[in-house]
Amino acid sequence: MANPWTGEVALVIDGERRAMKLTLGALAELEDGLGAASLVELVERFESSAFSSRDVLALITAGLRGGGLEVSQAEVGRAEIDGGPMGAARAAAQLLARAFMVPGQDAA
Repeated sequence: MANPWTGEVALVIDGERRAMKLTLGALAELEDGLGAASLVELVERFESSAFSSRDVLALITAGLRGGGLEVSQAEVGRAEIDGGPMGAARAAAQLLARAFMVPGQDAA
């Protein structure tokens, strides 16, 4: 079960429920790999719905790795994700939001 208070988000991928979490290392990789000048830029992409499928794939992969699953972006790209592309996008946005959640904020 994912613990939202620690920044975790649940995702069912290939029929298995996984807890995703963004670590500091994953966030640094995301900045570099996605060509974002800062994490704020990445957050703004999601807030304005200007994110790409590449952004979603990178976030899901980083979150799964942070949750302890050794997986590549290619493997995630071929996986079946509950809710399809929109389910993946929602999970990615929630993962990014929880990474910057201030203690005491609603974790829903």
